[in-house]
Amino acid sequence: MLTVAIQAGGESRRMGQNKALLPFLGQPLIVRVIERLKPIADEILITTNRPEAFQFLGLPLIPDAQPGRGALGGLYTALNAASHPLVAVVACDMPFVSRLLLSALQEALLATHADVALPVSADGAEPFHAVYRRLTCLSPIQQVMRSGKWRVDSWFDQVQLYSMRSVEIRQYDPEGLCFWNVNTPEELKAAQQLAERLKDKDRGH
Repeated sequence: MLTVAIQAGGESRRMGQNKALLPFLGQPLIVRVIERLKPIADEILITTNRPEAFQFLGLPLIPDAQPGRGALGGLYTALNAASHPLVAVVACDMPFVSRLLLSALQEALLATHADVALPVSADGAEPFHAVYRRLTCLSPIQQVMRSGKWRVDSWFDQVQLYSMRSVEIRQYDPEGLCFWNVNTPEELKAAQQLAERLKDKDRGH
């Protein structure tokens, strides 16, 4: 059973407005993310400190359990709020988020008895396109937050990690797009243009 937690707590400074709500091919960007992941989710929740902005989604809206702790706090909030033992955590600004890759990560986590199944791209680890085992991850995250650490990966050495490398990732994301975050108006425009071109090929991979 899988909870999909979509992180919508960022400040969108470079975009100049809440990027989760910006139109992407005629719908809010966060709706595109939800629609792409709905087929694999037994539960979908949104982590946000602006719940009024997302009421229209009709989904559980979860404020930070540990306010002011940035991305690490957002990850803790997602795992803490989830109803199911496995949690896929993704960012709200990934228009090409891949349910195929997340499903593969879920299967790898179960097969290897790992606590975290994490893709590692050419740019490094991708903790916001990853799958977590809820119960074994909550305590290590709490410990590192209590010790004043902020890095999202500061607790990875305390759990069993499964890393999926680029060669295997390409099986599920052949276009190499799923980790693309849109942070600026220019990136948003470029992503929309690409999504238009890929419309017939891209069905939520």
